[in-house]
Amino acid sequence: MPSTFVVVQRNRRFYLICVGIGLLAGLLSGLFGVGGGTVIVPLLVLLLVFDQRLAAGTSLAAIVPVASVGVISYALNNAVAWLPALLLAAGAVVGAQIGTWLLPRVSQRALRWGFVGFLVAVIVMLFIVIPSREAVLELTWLSGVLLVLVGLATGVVSGLVGVGGGIIVVPVLMLAFGTSDLVAKGTSLLMMIPAAISGTVGNFRRGNVDFVAAGIIGVSACATTALGAWLATIVDPFLGNILFAVFLVFIAVQMAIKAIRGRSR
Repeated sequence: MPSTFVVVQRNRRFYLICVGIGLLAGLLSGLFGVGGGTVIVPLLVLLLVFDQRLAAGTSLAAIVPVASVGVISYALNNAVAWLPALLLAAGAVVGAQIGTWLLPRVSQRALRWGFVGFLVAVIVMLFIVIPSREAVLELTWLSGVLLVLVGLATGVVSGLVGVGGGIIVVPVLMLAFGTSDLVAKGTSLLMMIPAAISGTVGNFRRGNVDFVAAGIIGVSACATTALGAWLATIVDPFLGNILFAVFLVFIAVQMAIKAIRGRSR
């Protein structure tokens, strides 16, 4: 059943906000190896009054071009683990379908609180994971199976909250698989492309995608993704984590306020 959402007026403010969201999402995508959903979803909800489900679906669609540009940028620095990325993607594609199936069955309030909890978990992870530029990803039969399972779980979250999954995959690759922060980011971006496509197809069937907003955000984000990837190579990893955590605290507080004031639909 298609999602019920507030119809957003297509005026100058709408287009300018979409461009601004895209530019910010692209920069953070390249810098942190994420799809930008942690920026896109809350800002669509807060600034354009998008339904949480519609914001999640629109974000996932916008992630496809963003991640593609990010992969190219990291590949130029030999910072992409191609086979592990494919294993992650195999699980994520299936998980994204599960997540999009669950999306219309979860209340608006539950989705908002779930997203807040998700952001809090990410903030904690940013201080637990100690990035290293020298670490490598060792691929064995066991680690291959684990990568598929990580991809599956990531895909479910991706379909539910509209993030590409990099916010989960990057710290997991560094903490559990012992890879470098740059390779984790490049690999994460590659993994999320098929997962985002899969999730977008599922969301489209359920009426949870605004393709106009997704197109504007995605194209705008491509303009700053490469810059973010370049900054990732020169910014101290721990400092980058601190800055990102501060931003996520702000977003989490805003979304919590929205959840408290909102009503379950």
